[in-house]
Amino acid sequence: MDFLTDPCLVPADRLEGPVLVTGAAGCIGAWVAAILTRSGVPCVAADLTNNRTRPALVLGQEASADLSWETVDVTDWARVSDVVTTRGIRTIIHLAGLQVPFCAANPALGARVNVEGTVNILQAAREAGIRRVVYASSGAALAFPATGKYKATLYGAYKTANEQTAHVFWSDWQVPTVGIRPNVVYGVARDQGLTSVTTAAIQAAAYRLPYEIPFSGPYSWLYAGEAAAAFIAAVSQPGDGAPVFNLNGRCALVEEGLAILRGLAADNQVTAAGESFPFPADLDEAPIRGHLPDYPEVSLEVGVGATYHAFRQLYSEGRLTALPG
Repeated sequence: MDFLTDPCLVPADRLEGPVLVTGAAGCIGAWVAAILTRSGVPCVAADLTNNRTRPALVLGQEASADLSWETVDVTDWARVSDVVTTRGIRTIIHLAGLQVPFCAANPALGARVNVEGTVNILQAAREAGIRRVVYASSGAALAFPATGKYKATLYGAYKTANEQTAHVFWSDWQVPTVGIRPNVVYGVARDQGLTSVTTAAIQAAAYRLPYEIPFSGPYSWLYAGEAAAAFIAAVSQPGDGAPVFNLNGRCALVEEGLAILRGLAADNQVTAAGESFPFPADLDEAPIRGHLPDYPEVSLEVGVGATYHAFRQLYSEGRLTALPG
């Protein structure tokens, strides 16, 4: 599966290692760990469990098993601090968090993981003098202050709190950070969360299974490899301040994605129905592109095609034979 990460590899000397990647068992975290590993950058993957299922999809089973891994609950300050200290961490890519449905199901846990966990990461960076930190915010934060234009969620509220917290860590203690608000991510290893349905649709097309996307119209298509590359680019230089940037991917109709799938598999059974998705689809990427070193920009055709072919390969190898859920 090296073809997935080949376009995203970076010179190892751009990064100051070791790099701590929290949320490494998640989608973007799996891609970040895979890209860093294949680029020869020292990387410490961390997550609540030692579940390497998603990293294995992107990096391969053997290489995933060889990842340097720490089991870390980001709400546990002592554990976070210990890993940063004992591992000699010099760069942090903080991706650990609970997504929209999980925050709605357990608001208190969502707040602890998303807000308290981020505070712990920032405090660890402060105490260790780390100058390269990037954290995942979300396009869901754009619903605040709640105006009714976009759907407000607890997840978005927690991400908004993180952006403000990062600002205070810079203004009071000069801890530099970059916050990135990924919009809708799709690609191999994206199998949970409110917006994982487009990835499930690509997988269904690859497996010749029926599937209906429950919305239509304008949509943000952010390829997982592009998102991971942006996070890596954000820490490929020392930080200054606490800027926050939108990361949109390609704004295109859901129907355009389906047309690409028909070109790949004319007999697929994927459809779309319903109203437009209730979040912005066309966030301005000019500021992040201007601030960060170059990183890949993946077209909808290339991203959907790579994801489709990866699912075909995984299916043929018997490694992933059913849709999520």
